[in-house]
Amino acid sequence: MKILLSGGAGYIGSQVSNLLIDAGHKVTIIDSLVTGNKKLVPKKAKFFRCDISNIKKIKKIIKNDNFDAVMHFAGLIKVEESFQKPKRYNLFNFKKSKIFIENCVNNNLKTIIFSSTASVYKETSKKSYNENSIKKPSNPYAKSKLKFEKFLNKFIKKKKIKCIILRYFNVAGADLKMRTGLVDKKSSHLIKVACEVATGKRKKLIINGSNYKTKDGTAIRDFIHIMDLAKIHILSLKYLIKTQKSETFNCGYGKGYSVNDVVKALNKILKRKIPVVYGPRRKGDVASLIAKVSKIKKKINWKPKYNDLDLILKSSLNWENKIYKNSK
Repeated sequence: MKILLSGGAGYIGSQVSNLLIDAGHKVTIIDSLVTGNKKLVPKKAKFFRCDISNIKKIKKIIKNDNFDAVMHFAGLIKVEESFQKPKRYNLFNFKKSKIFIENCVNNNLKTIIFSSTASVYKETSKKSYNENSIKKPSNPYAKSKLKFEKFLNKFIKKKKIKCIILRYFNVAGADLKMRTGLVDKKSSHLIKVACEVATGKRKKLIINGSNYKTKDGTAIRDFIHIMDLAKIHILSLKYLIKTQKSETFNCGYGKGYSVNDVVKALNKILKRKIPVVYGPRRKGDVASLIAKVSKIKKKINWKPKYNDLDLILKSSLNWENKIYKNSK
């Protein structure tokens, strides 16, 4: 198939691009490089540096290739930053995305996979969330994503598109062939930051909040290896093309680890302790976020392959060491 990816120079988009190419598909990437990194673009992919709201240029790209589907990754993702710049997040994640998808639809590209987030769910005392759990985002980032989900669902109801919305839980790890991983000088991802401390790029790990109502007081998250997440995109696309049925899926493992669990596991791998200090909670963070994944396993026959915290941490650490050496 011929697949168009927006944001394909980012962490998740580049991993999906590699897996699509591995499977024999043809990949075209558009990325403004506002947050993406050109070095992460696979050599076998076509690449256009372009903003997704550039109607003329995107139209030309779509017209020149008869794409089977579009995977929409482009957007801003930092929760803390979204409180400081809510209008910017609404612009990138909703307004520009709306222009982009309308442009795709107007040019007969109507099969869509969209990257959303589990942070659209309302925090409750329940241990895990299914796709029908109440939505009430606690931060502007998640609000912008949910707003765009609603736009897509209106398009689905009008029968203008077929779409699968993927709600990511906590994506972590790196490509096991070390082709791609997370590159961000100001990352807020726990495992990324912990690995930066482990490799000497940062002096200490600040754990945000130690008084949550959890087993050890630190927040609990459902970490999914990026390679399993990338596989979900390929299986979702096959499902969408075969069934022509739009769906929303949670993307996680259905198992949670606390921040302290992650630090202990990393220390065990390193055979030493990384410096840790406890700080205040971050605005917009919830105590626990764990996926119910029975729907995605049943519908697209997804079987996790890398469901192992140690594997996630080791691949992250290997990637961090690789980019650390390359930056010297």
